[in-house]
Amino acid sequence: MYTLFLAEDDNSIAEAIDRAASSWDFKVYRVHDYHEVIHEFELCHPQLVLMDITLPFFNGYHWCSEIRKISNVPIIFISSVSDNLNQVMAMNMGADDFVAKPFEMDFLMTKIMALLRRTYDLTVEERLLSARGAVLNTSDDTLEFDGRKIALSQNEYKIIYTLLENKGRIVSREKLMEKLWAGDEFVDENALSVNINRLRKKLDSEGLTDFITTRHKAGYMIGD
Repeated sequence: MYTLFLAEDDNSIAEAIDRAASSWDFKVYRVHDYHEVIHEFELCHPQLVLMDITLPFFNGYHWCSEIRKISNVPIIFISSVSDNLNQVMAMNMGADDFVAKPFEMDFLMTKIMALLRRTYDLTVEERLLSARGAVLNTSDDTLEFDGRKIALSQNEYKIIYTLLENKGRIVSREKLMEKLWAGDEFVDENALSVNINRLRKKLDSEGLTDFITTRHKAGYMIGD
């Protein structure tokens, strides 16, 4: 599990990032004392840093340059101060990417995943999840079956990933909805059924008939 180090003093934004990251199986460490950012960073040993520019006491540029003195960990700035000058400043201080607020959580998570892949692809073993001859490769989010790679949307990938992680066990609709739409209380429950049905049609067309089975009033599962 990757750990994200989050320096964001807006509690509502920090909580939203925490929920979204958890649905992607990331662990989030939120800075507690903005006098002691480097001390907390060293205790955390994160794989990626999310850093706001406007922070108490010292700004994100300061902490980015301090982190760069001791670590090459990837850093993404997240800020509403997103003009060209600030983006250039962030890169000059050692940041790897910049995401302007407000942003869609899925967009941020995709940025995080891409940067993690680029940084750790050569050192971290790819994780393969499989069932019935189909293999989900978590390094490039593809499902391979019978020598073909099946393109998956982000929601389709999350559904299959969650079901394969729990292969042989029923996954409730509630858990799947939490994985797909973490923190969004206004998603119609029918949206999950629509996504499942669309995914099943795609899998059926590739020869993976009944790959995902329904357990009445309980949820869904992928068997061995």
